[in-house]
Amino acid sequence: MRVHHPTLAFRSVLGLLFILGGVTTVVAQQTFDLKPAASPVDNPLKGLVPYARPYPDRFPHSMEFSYLALSDLMRAEDEFDWQPLETLLDDIASRGNQAVIRVYVEYPGKQKGIPEYLIKGGLKLHTYLNTNTAPLPPKQITTPDYEDERLRSAFRAFIAAFGNKYDGDARLAYITAGLLGTWGEWHTYPRNDLWASNETQAIVLDAYEAAFASTPVLLRYPAGPNHGYQAENASRPFGYHDDSFAWATIETGKQEDDWFYMPALKAAGRAAIDKWKTQPIGGEIRPEAWGKIFDDRDQWPKQVQSFHECVSQTHATWLMDTGMFREVASPKRLERATKEVRRMGYDYYVQRVAFVPDRQTDRCQITLQLINQGVAPFYADWPTEVAVVDAAGKIAKRMIAPGLSMRGHLPSATAHELSASIDIAGLSGTNTVLMRVVHPLEAGKPLRFANAEQGQTKPGWLTLGQVRLP
Repeated sequence: MRVHHPTLAFRSVLGLLFILGGVTTVVAQQTFDLKPAASPVDNPLKGLVPYARPYPDRFPHSMEFSYLALSDLMRAEDEFDWQPLETLLDDIASRGNQAVIRVYVEYPGKQKGIPEYLIKGGLKLHTYLNTNTAPLPPKQITTPDYEDERLRSAFRAFIAAFGNKYDGDARLAYITAGLLGTWGEWHTYPRNDLWASNETQAIVLDAYEAAFASTPVLLRYPAGPNHGYQAENASRPFGYHDDSFAWATIETGKQEDDWFYMPALKAAGRAAIDKWKTQPIGGEIRPEAWGKIFDDRDQWPKQVQSFHECVSQTHATWLMDTGMFREVASPKRLERATKEVRRMGYDYYVQRVAFVPDRQTDRCQITLQLINQGVAPFYADWPTEVAVVDAAGKIAKRMIAPGLSMRGHLPSATAHELSASIDIAGLSGTNTVLMRVVHPLEAGKPLRFANAEQGQTKPGWLTLGQVRLP
């Protein structure tokens, strides 16, 4: 960190001296330029996401993904068993990670999914061989009648109870909407005749919108008002997840590829195109590209698309992956993956800090110049905390600083200016000012900045500089 001595900082000055009733009040801008450094790739709420309980030490991550069967969670319309989810969330949290989950009703090769009480109640079922399972062999699947009012009612009841219990739960990072279609992926291809109507889809969307105000919910397909077989969702407060990432993501210009993520996004209209600015974008790297996507281009399968370009166009924050977690990566693959994953989501660099202390008010104004080097903002409303460390190395004061919130700052080469006023009553001399974003999960991996001063004074805190107080 390059620290300007106060006497030098006074040259850039606001350096004014006031005599008020015999009391000297110093109001002086003290400025610090901070150094850039590579941020960790396991920053919270972003990056690559393995399936739950991955091999340790394969690739840094802050989240884990898992499916859950609706039949394991729902015994009756008003009876729920949350223990499977509780066990999963606690297990993932024990590693300092948060969960990404999806609840399914139908899944190739799995016998469970549809709640037993609905089956006993006469819900119509369609069992057949699902051939849309590449790169795995075809497997049997059971699709329910999505137009049955009993199933619709079950969806309403489950989502309401789900949100009532888990919206805002610190152990939960993201929810992919699930419930409808193969793998909960909102299609029944190639049996499109069994797919849920727009009316049933809207029931699920309405229920999620009413039940979840804090935990982000992501949908598989962007859809405008004239989509056809997908209910309109561009105007709703949901993100998206591209589950054929780097395979069916970028526009090819071919009509048969208009279902790819970016063409579908553009067809859904401006609200969908701009969705990433306020709602997270996730997904899964296509299985055929697992791991290989970070190798040299000549080793990619033919249909693989550039990971770098896909991230740039989609503004993806997180992606499920198995390739980097299934086997130990070669040094070259690991290096390339680290570089590419770092730019996913947010990547915050504090370029400059200015302090203006005022003894008359016993407040100090802090102004940050923040640059987002990533491709998306930080979406969570986590509090930012400031601490003042005295000459003995002890935290003398700590306080929440709403004006320094990290939420919502879009990628830009131009710095965002953030400002807050902190209490300095009772402090004097030279003090070190620290900042951190408070993770709601007590043992969660901290948000770390792309600064050399990250962790310099205390673990988990960014050192902003030293302020001289009169």
